[in-house]
Amino acid sequence: MIKTKDLKFLGLSLLLFGAANAQSADEAKKAIDAEKFQKAKTILKNLIASEPEEGKNYFLLGDVYLKQKEQDSAAIYFNKGKAVKKDPEYNTIGLGHIDLNKGNTAAAQSKFKAVEDGLRRKDSEQLVYIGRAYVNAENPDYNKAIEVLKRAIAKDDKNAQAYITLGDAYVGAAKYNEAFQAYRDAVALDNTAQRASLQMAVITKNTRAAFPEAVSAFENILKKDPNYGPAYRELAETYYLWANTDTAKYDQYMKKALENYEKYMQLTDYSLNSRMRHADFLVLARDYKALEAEAKKMQELDKVNPRILRYLAYSAYENGNFKASLDAMNEFMAKVEKARLIARDYLYLGLAKMASTVNTDAEGNTTITDQAKFDQAIKDIQKAAELDIDITNEFNAIGKKLFAQKLYGPASYVFETAISNPDNRNAFYDNFYLAYSIYYDHLNMTEEAKKNNTERLKLASTALDNVIKLSPEAPDAFLYKARINQAIGSEESYATMSEAYDKYIEIVAAKAQRTDAEKKNLIEAYSNAGAYYAITNKAKGKEYFNKVLELDPNDAFAKQELQKLKN
Repeated sequence: MIKTKDLKFLGLSLLLFGAANAQSADEAKKAIDAEKFQKAKTILKNLIASEPEEGKNYFLLGDVYLKQKEQDSAAIYFNKGKAVKKDPEYNTIGLGHIDLNKGNTAAAQSKFKAVEDGLRRKDSEQLVYIGRAYVNAENPDYNKAIEVLKRAIAKDDKNAQAYITLGDAYVGAAKYNEAFQAYRDAVALDNTAQRASLQMAVITKNTRAAFPEAVSAFENILKKDPNYGPAYRELAETYYLWANTDTAKYDQYMKKALENYEKYMQLTDYSLNSRMRHADFLVLARDYKALEAEAKKMQELDKVNPRILRYLAYSAYENGNFKASLDAMNEFMAKVEKARLIARDYLYLGLAKMASTVNTDAEGNTTITDQAKFDQAIKDIQKAAELDIDITNEFNAIGKKLFAQKLYGPASYVFETAISNPDNRNAFYDNFYLAYSIYYDHLNMTEEAKKNNTERLKLASTALDNVIKLSPEAPDAFLYKARINQAIGSEESYATMSEAYDKYIEIVAAKAQRTDAEKKNLIEAYSNAGAYYAITNKAKGKEYFNKVLELDPNDAFAKQELQKLKN
């Protein structure tokens, strides 16, 4: 499952090395570079059948399986290839890559050293594959890759593929200037190296967010080869990022993103792995109708792969089938290793539980049919934030839906989790709704429960301080800060209440025209602050109660308090 921050690695180099004496092997490598993995596997299996002693063919086939996360199948071919007569050492590299994936670095390095020690003076291709193993391992070691790849270039400084993989290693190490130069060197050595040109445009997209320039670069690649699928995928991902940056054109750019991804699929293959990659993109693009259709097609291809259940759970929830979503997610979580669960899995688990336990009664009131399951749903959503804090940027809609259902307590916990993200894009509204939710939840409590709710009210007051920092002239922030501090009911909080009402009065009283609601709120502010000042500052208390009577000459409370102040 991909995240936005991982997009820069989707286009990492898939090496192809020329084989002048084997046209079918050359076609396989071109298919790998174009990400036509099913085609490449067919070619390589045929080639192994006709040339069973050529070790590179086993390695290339095993490497395709590694790219598709089918490690067991990859190991089968690497082990077979290790036993043949010609070029068996490539398969030792493949097995070392698997060791890296398993976290057995010592075993991997032992295999790589054995290969390097057996190389002839001009052999460099094997070093490039070792470098790539370090780059593409599940726990990459980019610095080690750079070290090995520099040795490869020292042996053969005309090897364009060495420079491409060096560029990939530099990208992983966040050394983008060095990466760009490495890709440029690869193009200078081989102007047909589409992957290098692609990666330069990817750097432009991901490090400078120069989306128009990146689009132009990808389109230039397609002018040279309209059938080069990876360029369409990168165009899709560029338009996706651009849509989320320029939200005014979100629909326009997202449409282009989905169109380009479909072109990528048409030019590569519709294998299960490709469909899963497509599904990951549909999750990002929030095209849940298409996601559900894709998930159902995947189920036809593979009845047992649990990852398909993830896509069914996501899409079923978004398409309103909450029970199907919960069933699919529960089944998915039961079948996969816990370490492979991601934040979004817990988010949808919580959302599906929540939706399946909330009903509306005959009077239109929201009711919870299973409180224990509902409480667990909130915990699942909080678990999602623990796994990936960035997912809290999506909590605003969840919390507002709960608030609209008058489930104020649960809403407050969702917003509280959201504001724990220091880079929250919805900080203003999430802080305001946190305070808003806590306040209305407090109003609905029993008198006994209210006595034990002081800390939540203080949290609400602090949340409004955050709102005021972001927007110092937001009148409602001061109004609710006053109300909340009045509810706290301490000597200190009453002082804070009066200050907040003063600021509300300052902002709203200065308006040339006021709404009926603002007039009502001003009466509240003058009255409650006036009651406080009647004890601490009688002159100001009188002033405020007189202001009330200017707004409503019949206000009984103001008249009563003014009479008291005369005595």
